[in-house]
Amino acid sequence: MTDHAHDLAALREATDRLRGATAKLDDAALSEPSRLPGWSRGHVLAHLSRNADALVNVLRGLPMYADSETRDRDIERDASRSHAQQLADLTATAARFADAAAEPADWSRTVTLRNGVTDSASRLPFRRRVEVELHHVDLGIGYELEDLPDEFTAREIEFLAERFAGHPEVAPTTLADDTGRTWTTGGGAAGGPVGVRGAAPELLGWLSGRRDGSALTAEGGALPALPPL
Repeated sequence: MTDHAHDLAALREATDRLRGATAKLDDAALSEPSRLPGWSRGHVLAHLSRNADALVNVLRGLPMYADSETRDRDIERDASRSHAQQLADLTATAARFADAAAEPADWSRTVTLRNGVTDSASRLPFRRRVEVELHHVDLGIGYELEDLPDEFTAREIEFLAERFAGHPEVAPTTLADDTGRTWTTGGGAAGGPVGVRGAAPELLGWLSGRRDGSALTAEGGALPALPPL
């Protein structure tokens, strides 16, 4: 069972790490490219702030975003702000999410996210933590997949493995890290079963589209090509 209180505490720690790292940047650094194609570091921070507000909407039973166009326009609008403005927004929106999460609520209720995706409200703190942790890596400022807490890495591998389970483009696949933990995914495409092995950060990088999988080994077939998230 998901422990939202634990996840909220872990989210606070992840947000503090991100804020501390972001505080060391400047206007010029934010204008430089991030690791996400077409996005500067300013785009990444703007997305994180707008995502926090969007998840506040979800907690309160409102649409996550007005529409995809508004979401994209808001990120583009905020991407070129000064370092001071970005840091202030990141701090304020994190506080708004924390305040909304502290309101009395039924955490077992079903909530609706972007594109009609539904989930338990109890998973929202972890979903937000995913945004914070992985986009911290995407900034390209020294925080790498290997620096992520191992507990987080294992849970996100499980989350992404579930997302691709039964996918019509992914052959049956078993994942194993170098500590012996295993996960299964795919299963909707012909071929396999394929065994994919490697360090947990490399598995996460491959599943999340952040690494090409060249550091992984595949047995029983080629490394599956994963569809976009």
